[in-house]
Formats: sequence, structure tokens, C-alpha cells
Amino acid sequence: MASDPSIARLGSADIAFREIQAASGPGDERPVLVFLHEGLGCIGMWKDFPDALVSATGCHALIYDRPGHGASGPESRDRDKRFFDDEAHETLPALLSHLGISNPILIGHSDGGTIALLYAGAYPVRGLVTEAAHVFVEPESLDGVAAAKLAWRDPRFRERLARYHGAGTAAMFDAWSNMWSAEWFRDWNIEDKLAAVACPLLVIQGRDDEYGTDAQVEAIVRGVSGPVSSMLASNCGHAPHIQARQVVLARMAEFIRGLVA
Repeated sequence: MASDPSIARLGSADIAFREIQAASGPGDERPVLVFLHEGLGCIGMWKDFPDALVSATGCHALIYDRPGHGASGPESRDRDKRFFDDEAHETLPALLSHLGISNPILIGHSDGGTIALLYAGAYPVRGLVTEAAHVFVEPESLDGVAAAKLAWRDPRFRERLARYHGAGTAAMFDAWSNMWSAEWFRDWNIEDKLAAVACPLLVIQGRDDEYGTDAQVEAIVRGVSGPVSSMLASNCGHAPHIQARQVVLARMAEFIRGLVA
């Protein structure tokens, strides 16, 4: 059983986080794996995948809830086009500084992958793994959000999310779905910021991702300036670490072990 998360007070924000210690080996000498969750995600929705990756690499890990998610405090302002930049350049640096973590390996899923890319373009990181990251808005992204808004009408869908997000579930869902479906967000694009990403990068996406196409992968591979490899997981949607767990775990572990060898 995972322990209850700890809380970091960062200014006026309460950020929930969980640390995983490697069982043995040179974990203290290795970079920390930092997990950044998806748009409707939180610490608990990673399930035991971070623990498995810690076991496979000997690295310690950090998982955290963004404001408005999981056990963290609420978001302090409405989302706008700077949402991802603010998370990458304010929340995440403050948390890592508070915990004394430098030069991490980032593992970002979906919106968390976008934040990880923006962070890696501005701060030192040992390496970066993205899963289903977005760098521009596609029709498939809008269709996926529209389908989620329809699913929200089902009490069972809301109840599943509420197990992880509690009383803040509705506010979290509205903040995410309203931003992604807003007219002002349609031309959001960070392709021009990718050249600043010079660290080693592994880009993963499911071939059947309901929120985007492999054009996202192609744009990331084309845009970054550092060494990059990619993986398209077959029979897999938006959550490769769950839907294609074994092949994704093996590929991530191989990539990370290469970084710390």
C-alpha cells in the first residue's frame, strides 16, 4: 500500500507529493525520477508504475499532484494560455527547489508531458520521457475532450474520478475541459519552444491515442535539439504505461539506465 502523500507549502499553494526510495543500490547517487501526471490525473492514478520503474532503475522517485488535483490545494486562478508555462516555470521549479532535487529525469504523461518539455527547455535535466504529450491542438484532441465531457454526465465516471480528487473533482474537470475546448485555446502551440530542449529524450505514444495522433510525436522529434528516440505502442490508447505496461516499462527502464550508467 502506498503511504499518504506529504504536503509542501509553496507560497500560498499546498502541493501533495509522494517520494519513493530505491530499495538498494546507488539510488542516492542517481538522478530522481519526477512523474508529472495527465490532465485528469494525480499521484494515485499512476498506480504502481512508478514503483516498478524505481525497482527497474535503482533511482529514487517523486510523484506530485498539481494544484486542483488529488490531495493538493485548489488552483489559485483561472486557466489561460499560459497555464502550461506557469506549471513548468513556477510550480515545478518551486517544488523541486523545496525538496532539494536538481538535474532530474522527468516522466510526463499527456499534459504532464507538455509541462515536462517546457521545463526541460529552461532548466537542467538529465533526461526526459514523454507519454502522449501535446505540443499543439489537433481535431482529435478536441474530440477526445468532447467525449470526456459526455462521459462526465455518467455518475459512474464522476465517482471514479472522485475516488482520487475528492471534493475538488468537479472544479478540476471543469478547469481541464473548459481550457481544452475554449475557442481561445485552439491556436495554442509550443513547437517554437522545442529547440530549447537539448537533453536526451524518449517520446512515447499509443497508436490509438484518443487525444492526439503521431503528428505530435513527429513534431517533438523534429523540434528538439538533443538526442531523441520515439516509440509508438500498438493496441494502445492515451495511457501507454497502463495499456502497454510491459513494453513501456522495459523501454523506459532501458532509456533511464543508459542515462545513469
